[in-house]
Amino acid sequence: MGAFNFIVFLGFTALVAILSYYWTKGTDEHHSEGYFLGGRSLTAPVIAGSLLLTNLSTEQIVGLTGQAYSEGILVMAWETLAAIAMVVTALVLLPRYLRSGISTIPGFLEQRYDAQTKTITSLLFLSGYVIVLLPIVLYSGALAMSTMFDVPAVLGVGETAALWITVWAIGIVGSIYAIFGGLKAVAVSDTINAVGLFIGGLLIPVFGLMAIGGGSVFEGISVLWTENPEKFEAIGGRDSSIPFATIFTGMMLVQLFYWGTNQAIIQRALGARDLQEGQKGLIFAAVLKIFGPIIVVLPGIIAWHLFQGELEVADQAYPRLVTEVLPFWLRGFFAAVLFGAILSSFNSALNSSVTLFGVDIYRQYFRPEASDEQVVAAGKNFGWLLAIASMTIAPFIAKAPQSLFGYLQEVNGCYSIPILTIILVGVFTRHVPPIAAKIGLASGVGLYILSQFGLKNIVGAESYPHFLNVMAILFVMNVCIMLWIGKMRPMRPEYEARDSRAVDMTPWAAAKPAGAAIVAIVCSTYFIFT
Repeated sequence: MGAFNFIVFLGFTALVAILSYYWTKGTDEHHSEGYFLGGRSLTAPVIAGSLLLTNLSTEQIVGLTGQAYSEGILVMAWETLAAIAMVVTALVLLPRYLRSGISTIPGFLEQRYDAQTKTITSLLFLSGYVIVLLPIVLYSGALAMSTMFDVPAVLGVGETAALWITVWAIGIVGSIYAIFGGLKAVAVSDTINAVGLFIGGLLIPVFGLMAIGGGSVFEGISVLWTENPEKFEAIGGRDSSIPFATIFTGMMLVQLFYWGTNQAIIQRALGARDLQEGQKGLIFAAVLKIFGPIIVVLPGIIAWHLFQGELEVADQAYPRLVTEVLPFWLRGFFAAVLFGAILSSFNSALNSSVTLFGVDIYRQYFRPEASDEQVVAAGKNFGWLLAIASMTIAPFIAKAPQSLFGYLQEVNGCYSIPILTIILVGVFTRHVPPIAAKIGLASGVGLYILSQFGLKNIVGAESYPHFLNVMAILFVMNVCIMLWIGKMRPMRPEYEARDSRAVDMTPWAAAKPAGAAIVAIVCSTYFIFT
């Protein structure tokens, strides 16, 4: 990387840490609300920045760029449709969450159903984070950093040793943010890094287009558009990773789960100072998400043009492009913001795991009489165990699947759709009983595993329904099962939503018109690129 770039990398990383400490030092981190929800003091810019950076990490940047390299702009659905899910969350789900005064999504399920449903859901979240998310974030992040910035040569070690060193460096720094700082430190550091990542992320396609256009960005766009028309077709065919029909089935369900019910994401909005700030944060993030394809999709198409489609592994597209087009003197800054993006996804999932364990499991089953300080301390201890386990497992992920991003989405379906099912049924009905939620979870998890890891192998992947369509089918089936149980064995007395009003519940006046405009813009992109 060079001495200059290494100093820039350390300087920017240290600046983020110092500013995060300075801006959060007044927060009470010894009590549950202060540690887990940032004292319910988060403002719209912090929520928006943290939402985006929690989402945008190496498995997203490298994986989605790799898919764009192979398939073109059609994979933008993972980015643009997220904006619609954020609008739905801001207008429909967030007011219900804040009114109930919850700290966690399973906490809402305890109010709606019972404590057992809360525990099962918390364990599903934790298993998804521990087995899938945390190790893969660490592995993909370490691999990207090591490849892009030649860590083996810089440190004078082999590739395996460099991977171990990078994994543990990311894990330790991320753990310090997540475990010692609590949600507010995570969110503030995310916001600072988000600014850097947007600047750095936009520089990659800019320099890539300049390389194509002989120094001119506009000429680069013209050449890219003219010579690769097939890469700018937004409607995916049956054999693509996103057939067009899936946009209206499982794709929207996945997006709604991720942005509206996933603890690692929605925890930022739950820490909002009031409903207005929470809605503003989600809407601002949705606006920025519309521009996401420029950062994570366009580079894949640029890489296809520059390397003539000759890369053996599609997920090599982004690291190779950075190495080829980014000026040497900018690599230290880009390394720092990429490091921040990796940290964000890791420490956000870790902080959410600590929250789930402390609030939903430790206090419920280990020490019901525990004080706030004891719950926070137990959560921190659990966080360190989780971090060490993740850092130990990550380097053993020897070879990532061909499409890391697609693989993650498919595996996450084991718990995402079942949880979304019982939350939506819980929000929109009052008579469905707790037993229906438990059956819905068991049926959703079991049938999805049977489908994707059993029947699919027997029938053959080529002729088997797309996993997003499978999600939609199971979602509809489980909703029907839960509603039928509710009709046969209705909950008595009917559920009455709690009105805790921990914060001011005055809605943002511009939320609905801004949301409508965002939905219209997203829909228009499919007309433009068709």
